[in-house]
Amino acid sequence: MIKLASDTINRDDINALIEWLQQDPIPRLTKGELTTQLEEKWAKKVGTKHSVFVNSGSSAILLLLATLKELKGLKNDKIVVPALSWLTDVSSPMLLGMEPILCDSNDEDLSLDLDMLEDIFKKEQPAAVMLVSVLGLVPDMHSVTELCREYDVLLLEDNCESMGSKCGDEYLGTFGDASVFSMYYGHHLSTIEGGFINTDDTALYHGLLMMRSHGWDRDLPKTRQNELRQGYGVDDFKGLYTFYMAGLNVRSTDLQAFLGLRAIDKLDEYAEARYKNFIMYQSLINPDSSELHLTQYPNTYISNFAYPIVNKNKDKIIEELGHWDIECRPLIAGNIANNPFWKNRYETPSLPVCERIDKYGFYLPNHQDLKADEIKLICNIVNSNL
Repeated sequence: MIKLASDTINRDDINALIEWLQQDPIPRLTKGELTTQLEEKWAKKVGTKHSVFVNSGSSAILLLLATLKELKGLKNDKIVVPALSWLTDVSSPMLLGMEPILCDSNDEDLSLDLDMLEDIFKKEQPAAVMLVSVLGLVPDMHSVTELCREYDVLLLEDNCESMGSKCGDEYLGTFGDASVFSMYYGHHLSTIEGGFINTDDTALYHGLLMMRSHGWDRDLPKTRQNELRQGYGVDDFKGLYTFYMAGLNVRSTDLQAFLGLRAIDKLDEYAEARYKNFIMYQSLINPDSSELHLTQYPNTYISNFAYPIVNKNKDKIIEELGHWDIECRPLIAGNIANNPFWKNRYETPSLPVCERIDKYGFYLPNHQDLKADEIKLICNIVNSNL
């Protein structure tokens, strides 16, 4: 089988984890010192001041939006979300009582249609936009950031599929007000389950730390903790169970942090393998085999998650890929407005690019262990079905 994903947790990691677990006394398994070490290491790697480790990339989205609301960091409850995205980009604001506004994609990098985005900004004046870097492709970050600056819109980056991708010398995840990453199996790196929120905003960071753990102050720096306790007249004993925010519990564990500390060291090698595979796909896929016009903008680096195709012979190609035991999937959500959860609540806007992706889109394997002859076989199958 040619799999979509290859496990990034290897035998050496498992052996090291077993050795760590066999310590006497048994190490702390719930969130503790290793989680803090992981957060510091990941923030330094990405290039942000702060990072918060949580139990999934989806929880990262929910926690980020919930914290922004709790801190009154949103000028209203409107948020622009891509129709080509994952469920939790859309469901998280819905569950928090926000108003998601769907935006179509472009067919060059699969991120937001910037003309439609600006029209939404003018008409709706939203508080925030969630920019999804689809499959590791790099959006036109200069234009996106300029639009957000011009219309006073918070830029939130969903980089769950783009760990390691860069625009210029900067990693995706450093251009917005905050960003989220996933550490799920099959993504670029894994802690089994897990995710990060990164930001340079210290006030937001402190809010995230509290919201992640019930709304209490235990994870805060001592100076900020003392400010809160003195401000509310809370002594140290009462402070153990005092809740300053209507928080959640989306913590991860030190067991997963142990794996994460080792995983970060693999990012450069794995991203480079994915990038080389992407370049090979680009060179071998017949331009007539896909209706997309995938573009790598100058001075960008694509840590590709999977290779996208839009082809009217999708069903035939998928059948032949299956015959060769090659995994493929729909091109993420296609047009998320076609899903029952959306239709049961809202009208479906006109989203022509996402509608085409929904009908004819799928993506092909890419991971650090994919071999050149496997890519050639995959491309031959796609190209033979023009």
